[in-house]
Amino acid sequence: MNKTLIIIKREYLSRVKKKSFLLVTFLMPILFIGLYAAIIVLTMKSFENTHATVYVYDHGQDGVDELLENSKNLTFIKGEDDLAGRLAKLHSSKDNTGVLIISDDFYNSKSVEYISSNKPNVTIQSEIKKNLRKIVREKQYADLDIDLEKIQQVDDQVYLSAKEINLEGEAQDSHTNVAMFLAMGLSALVYIALMLYGTQVLRGVIEEKTNRIVEVIISSVKPFELMMGKIVGIALVGLTQFLLWIVLSIGLFTVGTTLFLNPESFQSLETAQMSSSMDSQMDTLPENIQEIIQAIDFPMILGSFALFFIGGYLLYSALFAAIGSAVDNETEANQFTLPVTMPLLLAYVLSFGVLVNDPHGPIAVWLSMIPLTSPIAMMVRIAFGVPIWEIAVSLTLLILGFILTTWIAGKIYRVGILMYGKKASFKEIFKWLKYNK
Repeated sequence: MNKTLIIIKREYLSRVKKKSFLLVTFLMPILFIGLYAAIIVLTMKSFENTHATVYVYDHGQDGVDELLENSKNLTFIKGEDDLAGRLAKLHSSKDNTGVLIISDDFYNSKSVEYISSNKPNVTIQSEIKKNLRKIVREKQYADLDIDLEKIQQVDDQVYLSAKEINLEGEAQDSHTNVAMFLAMGLSALVYIALMLYGTQVLRGVIEEKTNRIVEVIISSVKPFELMMGKIVGIALVGLTQFLLWIVLSIGLFTVGTTLFLNPESFQSLETAQMSSSMDSQMDTLPENIQEIIQAIDFPMILGSFALFFIGGYLLYSALFAAIGSAVDNETEANQFTLPVTMPLLLAYVLSFGVLVNDPHGPIAVWLSMIPLTSPIAMMVRIAFGVPIWEIAVSLTLLILGFILTTWIAGKIYRVGILMYGKKASFKEIFKWLKYNK
């Protein structure tokens, strides 16, 4: 046991003290927050830069060009000059300019042609179609002698308030959208973490085997103790990194909200009207956040995340350690890692569709019980609310799966760690499992 603790300490400290660990740990939250901020800013900027000038050439006699309405994205100009000349100018134009050609039987064919100076983006095309659909719709209403003003007074908007029954038997907002995004985020986080730190175990074993360090180590340490020491040591590295990410993310989020959502910070930059608008938004913001916190059991989610991450990591790390001991390099390891990680990849892919759409269905339940898929599947389901007994059964099966996997991996590790030069295969590994000594 003492030797295992020494190996755990060595694996932990050797990785935590690396500059790469410190850089990734402290820069990752900043990079993620900066990435999302850049996406939002660039997306808003792209919508601002989608304005196009459209020259309209109407070949009909119905005056469709007179009915087109300008918007913030489009400016329609009636084409008075020659169409061929305008198209010739488009070829050399660097501006977002286009030509809309309306056929003489537009109301029957409902087809137009749009030619632009470059590839027209989706927003421009959508705006043009929306404008023309409105014109066609109003023409058909007029032909059917339907009062357009009465049609516009019809309000078919339905506001659905999704609620769920809590333990006290009271209905409360369920905030399904928040749960869905939380589930998808957790599934991605678990998948990345298991693959990242499990692969570190694989590489560590291959490196020690290739450099013949392992021959010296196992002269005083049993192979199983060595395997468990590497697995637990790297697991502690992962947990340390995650805890630091959470603390740093919360700190950055708090600073960001204080800086950008504090009305006092806007008073020197914005007008009084903007400040009053910001005050009204701030009045409702804490209530919305409080409702979301009350509707979603964050302690249960975070606690379950830690348990399923540890269980999933131990299970897959044991498999990765066995693979690393059976091969001499990472290229050979690829033929074994793909079958091992397929269940995890399956659960991750299904989390974006099946598990989110039907978190309490039979497929989701079974995937959350199978040890190879439960670390991701159960985390997706927990965001939507899962009975405690199902979580307990899933964790129990995960622990039993880890024990079985560790026993199998130990038998492979014991033989494979000293095998050099001979290319391993599934048939050869199966023989190693039969060895009693």
